[in-house]
Amino acid sequence: MGFFYHLRIAFVGFLMGAADLVPGVSGGTIAFICGIYERLLNGIKSFDLTALRLAVRFDWRGLGAKIPFWFFLSLGSGLVIAIFSLSKVLSGLFVTHPIELWSFFFGLVLGSIILLARETWRWGATDYIAFAVAALATYWLVGIESLQTPPTRWFLFLSGAIAICAMILPGISGSYMLVIMGKYQLVLEAVSTRDFGTLAIFIGGIVVGILSFVRVVSWLLRTYTRTTLIALTGIMAGALRTVWPWKETLTWRTNSKGVEVPLLQTNIFPSDGSQVLIAVGMLILGMIAVIGLSRLGRSAKPKPHQN
Repeated sequence: MGFFYHLRIAFVGFLMGAADLVPGVSGGTIAFICGIYERLLNGIKSFDLTALRLAVRFDWRGLGAKIPFWFFLSLGSGLVIAIFSLSKVLSGLFVTHPIELWSFFFGLVLGSIILLARETWRWGATDYIAFAVAALATYWLVGIESLQTPPTRWFLFLSGAIAICAMILPGISGSYMLVIMGKYQLVLEAVSTRDFGTLAIFIGGIVVGILSFVRVVSWLLRTYTRTTLIALTGIMAGALRTVWPWKETLTWRTNSKGVEVPLLQTNIFPSDGSQVLIAVGMLILGMIAVIGLSRLGRSAKPKPHQN
């Protein structure tokens, strides 16, 4: 296992963490365009009953051979560093330069769509249908305003499972799904007040959701590779709705520091021509960044001996 390989994985983790800090952007998108998406799914799948039996028997060698610990350690390190180092920076940029930042992420996702479409090009009728259904369903889903949901433990558990499933899929933000289900502020408050009972229920849903859903996505990629890739392309296309640069805030929330921040927003058309030129420039920069990330992904693919 090479040092530079794990350094690249840590950098991808850093980018995933940065993406997860942006409302409406999924870390799964970054994993996908960096070429580690399938490896991430397979790594998560390795946490199964066999791994549990190895852990109970204290068979650390067997457990290490089954689970790619170094991969997760590298990826997780980068992700944690991004969350702790960039949260204040991105929060500030969303206040001072929101259009430029959203335009960059719009270009990032748009470039990802183009790169992925090139891999599956020469679509037939069924391919266009798969793309359209996935795109329209995602476009509708990310446009839903907060729902009235039951304040019960079982729904909080279900919310954790749904949020992590959304986070795994490229293009859909897990945090945005929590907003739609009306549990975003509840989870934030549980974190800030150290409500470990609420967090335990939510994390339980995350664990069940991630261990079950990755098997579904992995099976689809293995069995219906082309159709699944085209559907994922459609999901990212529909998710462009969440990263449209011009927004109007509908509702606000108070964060843990007592500052009012946007909760629900709606897209509007630009009114300033100079802003459009700047937005296009940042969009192009985001698309160029995707090309660099895709090349990084090719170099980050593991060799047979790498864990």
